[in-house]
Amino acid sequence: MKRRDFIKKGFIYTAAASIYSATIGRVSSLFANRTSLRNYDLVAARGGEPVEMFKSAIKEMGGMGKFVKRGQTVVVKPNIGWDVSPERAANTNPELVGAIVKECLDVGARRVFVFDHTCDQWQRCYTNSGIENAVNEAGGQMVPGNMERYFKDVNIPDAVSLKSAKVHELILDSDVFINVPVLKHHASTRLTIAMKNLMGAVWDRRWWHRNDLHQCIADFCLFCKPTLNIVDAYLVMTRNGPRGVSTADLSLMKSLLISQDIVAIDAASTLLFGEQPEDVGHIRIGEELGIGTTQLNKLNIKRLYL
Repeated sequence: MKRRDFIKKGFIYTAAASIYSATIGRVSSLFANRTSLRNYDLVAARGGEPVEMFKSAIKEMGGMGKFVKRGQTVVVKPNIGWDVSPERAANTNPELVGAIVKECLDVGARRVFVFDHTCDQWQRCYTNSGIENAVNEAGGQMVPGNMERYFKDVNIPDAVSLKSAKVHELILDSDVFINVPVLKHHASTRLTIAMKNLMGAVWDRRWWHRNDLHQCIADFCLFCKPTLNIVDAYLVMTRNGPRGVSTADLSLMKSLLISQDIVAIDAASTLLFGEQPEDVGHIRIGEELGIGTTQLNKLNIKRLYL
């Protein structure tokens, strides 16, 4: 009988995994000190506030020091595309972004930069999203992405449609890249999560829309591979994305996911949203290109309930 995935309380389970989890629960104390159990492919937290979930999840991933070393330069790329307030959830939660910046600095990062190539006027997006203030308070530095001179030409080997792109210099020059999208509906691609959030790292997004958008999103991931992906799924826009119309478009899911596998985290987030990964073109193509996997039943996943 084939193993079937199903959604329970917003998290991804399998019938076999349910039996396994019950067994592990009875004997977990025997293995509490084995570091191998901390090598999770994906951590999914639910039920807490954004900062609380992030701190618990990154601890389970091995701590931020596993990804950021002393003296390194870090770039954090949230979704800051829209000139709307935080309660509209069109952008990444500002408190979460601030907590990530602070965590990087606490483990010894030399500098932490935050930017996005916004859709609305960039200064208003940075300010009204609440992200600029949160980053400044955490000790990070906001950097603009509104001028072509900030972007450099790169080639993308093995790409199908997107053979080259102009990429923000921070992505090219920093030691660590942390991708922090917000999970939400998108009119052009069904959903926007980690893979699509990378569109804010390039200059000419319009070319992507004219030349097979899903293929271009996947192609870019061949070149741009974040060190870590952190999905904000606390307050989720379920319709009228990517900008939204009002708070009536939102659902309170109180969730957060972390993974180094950008395809896996998008697949897990898609299931959380109530969709199927194979129905989202760029996720399906991403797996075909070998960028990551949608086979969540083959991954070591840690689920946290706060």
